Amino acid sequence: MARLANLETEYPVLDSTVRNFCASHGIFSVEDFLIHDLYMLAAFAEQNNSSERLKEGIAQVLSIIDDMHQPWLNGMELLEDAKRNKNVFPTGIQGIDLLLGGGIRVGQLTELVGPSSSGKTQVCLRTASNVARNHMVLYLDTGNSFSPQRIAYFLGKTINPSSAQAKNQFLQKVMSNISCHSVFDIFAMFDVLHQLESYLGCQDGRGACQMRLLIVDSISSLISPVLGNSSTQGRALMTSAGYLLKKLAHQHNLAVLIINHTVGGEGGSSKPALGDSWKCIPHSRLFLSCDRGSNNYNASILRHPSMASGKAARFVI
Repeated sequence: MARLANLETEYPVLDSTVRNFCASHGIFSVEDFLIHDLYMLAAFAEQNNSSERLKEGIAQVLSIIDDMHQPWLNGMELLEDAKRNKNVFPTGIQGIDLLLGGGIRVGQLTELVGPSSSGKTQVCLRTASNVARNHMVLYLDTGNSFSPQRIAYFLGKTINPSSAQAKNQFLQKVMSNISCHSVFDIFAMFDVLHQLESYLGCQDGRGACQMRLLIVDSISSLISPVLGNSSTQGRALMTSAGYLLKKLAHQHNLAVLIINHTVGGEGGSSKPALGDSWKCIPHSRLFLSCDRGSNNYNASILRHPSMASGKAARFVI
């Protein structure tokens, strides 16, 4: 589904008046309407000086949703969809790859959860360096955590070229396959993701080196500021972000790897940030931790489509 800004040519009623009203309620694309209370939205529109125009715009978007609705799939069709082009990308970290049955799943959203210094960013960088050998990677950096030096270090550990020139050529190839964008708020992330969606729509089925991995480091630093005090708009933005990430993964055969932080829970224990509304969004969740005073890390499954929760492994980065 498209951004509202891209629909005005075909649907003139979706002009700047309608789009600005929608943006004020956290609605930037057609799919954003799916997670909003449309009765409340219509009530807000009724109070606006341009109420008739706004109601026409809302009705037009609902019509677009009806036209774009896909028919339900039967069991065999769902099985074929699950088999088609759905595989895994090894992270390059033996313990995690064994734990996940080969690596992170293509077509799904995988979340790394853990406290500070638990190895989350290092796992992302290691995965990016591994996947970028043969595919393109998009890394969304929300806190200046991306380190090309670290990626070069990981690559240097796994290659043994015949000459310095061959090594430099290999490093240049892999590094050129990784694009890093700095995003410091959720709206900037939406802009990048919608640009990515357009790009992926053009690349599907073309060329050998395609975008296959999206990393968001971290999703919680973008969403937490908009949640506020039980903000309905903040929760809507959070759900919309999760929906878009999962849609990109599924429709474009993309592996999506995101980072989430932890917050204090009951009895002094830690739990994933972003609350109960978010926990059902990732297909898989891994909890990471680090042994105090060592380079030994631990990963345990919190959620996985085919693995038992609680299954754990140790790894070294």
